[in-house]
Amino acid sequence: MGRSKFLIAVSSPWASEKLTAPIADLAKRLDAEVVVAHVTQLNDEDESESDAKQRGEQTLKLLTEGLKLAGVRAEGVMLFSDDVPKAILNTAKARGCTMVILGLTGKGVFKRLIAGDVPGNIIRQADMPVLLCPANWVGMI
Repeated sequence: MGRSKFLIAVSSPWASEKLTAPIADLAKRLDAEVVVAHVTQLNDEDESESDAKQRGEQTLKLLTEGLKLAGVRAEGVMLFSDDVPKAILNTAKARGCTMVILGLTGKGVFKRLIAGDVPGNIIRQADMPVLLCPANWVGMI
């Protein structure tokens, strides 16, 4: 049986910092590799493309380096797409991942209706397990 490999998708530096310890703990217990992914949307209206890219790089760096410092094999992947769920799932499949982990942002139902329900779409489209880590969650997996 092959080694477990997780794709963890995070949208902000805050999510990266919050998830470093529980993801490192889980990955070490399961001897898993981790692919950290951030999807930068090319049509973000609230920030420029360069600001979005810089935020994405910071998000990837925080979690990827935190995992490596904890002794976990990790790599960061910056994705550019207008279809976030498709980008995440295609990357997970292409990299041989066995599970997708999502760090949720805490967006309310109304905001998800406007911006799109990324977690819901990933769950509906995924052909592998999906673990959701709520924004207000604290603890270990």
